[in-house]
Amino acid sequence: MSLTCNTMKFEVPDLPYDYSALEPYIDEETMRIHHDKHHAAYVNMLNGAVEAAGIEGKTVEELITDLDSIPEAQRGAVRNHGGGHYNHSLFWEVMGPVNGEMSPELNAALLDAFGSLDDFKAKFQNAGMTRFGSGWAWLCSNNGKLEICSTANQDNPLMKGVDCDGTPIMGIDVWEHAYYLNYQNRRPDYINAFFNLINWEQVAANYAAAV
Repeated sequence: MSLTCNTMKFEVPDLPYDYSALEPYIDEETMRIHHDKHHAAYVNMLNGAVEAAGIEGKTVEELITDLDSIPEAQRGAVRNHGGGHYNHSLFWEVMGPVNGEMSPELNAALLDAFGSLDDFKAKFQNAGMTRFGSGWAWLCSNNGKLEICSTANQDNPLMKGVDCDGTPIMGIDVWEHAYYLNYQNRRPDYINAFFNLINWEQVAANYAAAV
């Protein structure tokens, strides 16, 4: 995934499915608010920070992997809103109404790293549940080896110093705005529902690109 701001500003990508396509696991109203309001706000604030810093023409990956090069006055905004843009763009892609096929390579990597799909799910859910407050849980490829970790706020493993290395190939948003209308304070139920929505074909493509 490469999201670039050239002469054009960063834009919110279209969902690859209808707003209601993930029901009953994620409701249509949540998807509309999450995509059209929250993600759009990150993009708008990122565009403003990029323009103020005079750093147009970089991909969002380039921005968030080299935050030290960004003027200090805009660094926090680029971190928060650039992370928000990247994280949500990946999040929409790795979900879908159809699970798709997991590639043999990804299946082998999951079994090698976690022993079984059930053990992977348990560790991934634990990462999401133990993230205090707002943040994300991630499945990452670290030199081909799969790892699970979590980050706070809109941080992600591409950023330096977050104690979470590798290239994200799948992530789940555990901010309350991602699930509160349907699940209220039941984050475990939301994470369990997410497993029904994983687009394994896209995750496999992300893994192939990462290695």
